[in-house]
Amino acid sequence: MQHQRVEINPEVMGGKPVIRGTRIPVETVLRKLGAGVSEEQILNDHPRLTIEDIRAAQSFAADYLADENLVYG
Repeated sequence: MQHQRVEINPEVMGGKPVIRGTRIPVETVLRKLGAGVSEEQILNDHPRLTIEDIRAAQSFAADYLADENLVYG
């Protein structure tokens, strides 16, 4: 799993995955999308982000979940 727009660095945001070159966690982007915030509003709230960064956050999460052993129960 290689994601050029997402980085994990223990010295940035406690090692949470962030959009490369920012301190914006992937989690923040995903939570906003999940809450119904539009991509346009996310970009307005975080001017350093691009639409490609939002897509990268979604892709990162999908790849992460694809590697998990999920138990439904």
